[in-house]
Amino acid sequence: MSEMKRLEESRAHAVSFMVREIAHVCREMKKRAPGSAGEREAGKYMAKLLRDACGCGDIRMESFTEHPAAFHRYFKFSAVLDCLCAVTHFFCPWLSLVFGAAALLLFLFQFVLYKQVIDPLFPEKESLNVTALRPCLGEVRQRIFLNGHMDAAWEFPLNYHFGGIVFEIPGAAAVVGVLFYLLLGICRLCGAGSWVQTAALWGLIFLPFFLLVGCTYDPKRVVDGANDDLTGCFMGIAVLREMERLGVTLEHTELGVILTGSEEAGLRGAKAWCGAHRGEYRDVPTVILCFDTIHDPQKLLVNLRDLNGTVPADQELGGEFLRAAEEAGIPCAKGSVPLMGGATDSAAFTQGGFRSIGITGLSHKLERYYHTRKDSYDNLNEEGLENCYRATVRFIGNRERQSSGSEHPVSPL
Repeated sequence: MSEMKRLEESRAHAVSFMVREIAHVCREMKKRAPGSAGEREAGKYMAKLLRDACGCGDIRMESFTEHPAAFHRYFKFSAVLDCLCAVTHFFCPWLSLVFGAAALLLFLFQFVLYKQVIDPLFPEKESLNVTALRPCLGEVRQRIFLNGHMDAAWEFPLNYHFGGIVFEIPGAAAVVGVLFYLLLGICRLCGAGSWVQTAALWGLIFLPFFLLVGCTYDPKRVVDGANDDLTGCFMGIAVLREMERLGVTLEHTELGVILTGSEEAGLRGAKAWCGAHRGEYRDVPTVILCFDTIHDPQKLLVNLRDLNGTVPADQELGGEFLRAAEEAGIPCAKGSVPLMGGATDSAAFTQGGFRSIGITGLSHKLERYYHTRKDSYDNLNEEGLENCYRATVRFIGNRERQSSGSEHPVSPL
C-alpha cells in the first residue's frame, strides 16, 4: 500500500490545508448557529471544495427542518420547573411533586436522550446536510464515511468565565435539589412531622443553582466552533483532497464525507440524515467515523459509549481505529462520552442502524475553550490534527487491505 504511505506522509500538507480553511470559514463567513444562514453558507462552501478539489462526483445537499432554539431554551424550562418544585412545596406539596417529576422527565428525555419533547414550541428553521462520495477503481466492496458537523454552539458563559468544574456544579446541584424536594413532598403527604418544614427551608439553598441552570447557554453569542467542529469537517475533506492531489484512488473502498447540520441542537442533522437514507448504503458494508473536536494530541479518544453514556458504539470499529493509531505510533485510548458530556453524531448514526464510532480529541471534563469564544481559529492544535489524520489514513488503508482479502478483520474489543 505504497499509495497509502504517500498519503500518510502528506500530513503536513493536509494539516496546513485544515488550518487555513478553518481560519477562512471563521473569519469570512457568518456565525454558524444551528439552522442559520451561516451554517448553510459554510455547507455550500464545503460542498464546492468536495466537488472541485476532492474528486467527488456524487454530492448531495439535503435540507431539513428543525427547531434549534429548543435545545438551549430547555435550560430555561428546567430552571422554572426546578424553582416551582421548591416554592410550591410550602403550600401545595402534591403540586411540588408534579413540577419536580416534570423537571426530571424533561431532563431525561430532552437533555440526556435528545428527544424532541419541547421542540414544537419553538420556531422552525432550515438546516443542511452534505453527503459526498469519491469512487473507487474496481468493484465496491465497502464504504467509509468521514463525518463532522458544520454548525457551532451557543456559548457556555460559566465555562468561559470560571471553567468546567464551576460550569457543571449548577446542573448536578439542581438534580440533587429536585430529588430532595420530591423526597420531602412524599414524606409530607405521608404525614411526616414538622422536621419536613425545617428541611424544606434548608433546601432553599438550592434556589441559586436552579436559577444558574437557566444561564447555561447564552443564545445571543455563537462561538466560532473552530475545534468544535470545523476540525471534524475538514479532517474528512483533507483526506479526500490529499488523495485527489496525490492521485491516490482506492481499489475496493468507496470513501465519502458526511457533513451534518445542527449537531449542537441535539444531533438533529445526523438524525435527519438517517431518516433520509434509511434504506440506502446497505449494498456493501458501510461504516461512519465521526470526528468531533480534534485538538489535544494526548486526548485522542475512541468513544465506546455515546449520548451521555446511554448509547453503545460499534466495538469492532473502535478496535480497528485503536489498532490503526497504534500502528501509526499515535497515542489513542478508549473513552466514553459521560453523563452531562453531551454526544457526538455517532450516537444518532448508531441509533439509525449504521455502524459508527465517535472520535474526539479533548478531555470530557470540559476544556476551557469548549462552547466558548476561546474556540477560535488561533486555538487549533496542529499536532492533534496531524495525529488524527495519520490514524485515519492508516485506518482506511487497513480496511482497504481487508477488502482485498490480504488481511483478516480485527477482533472486537
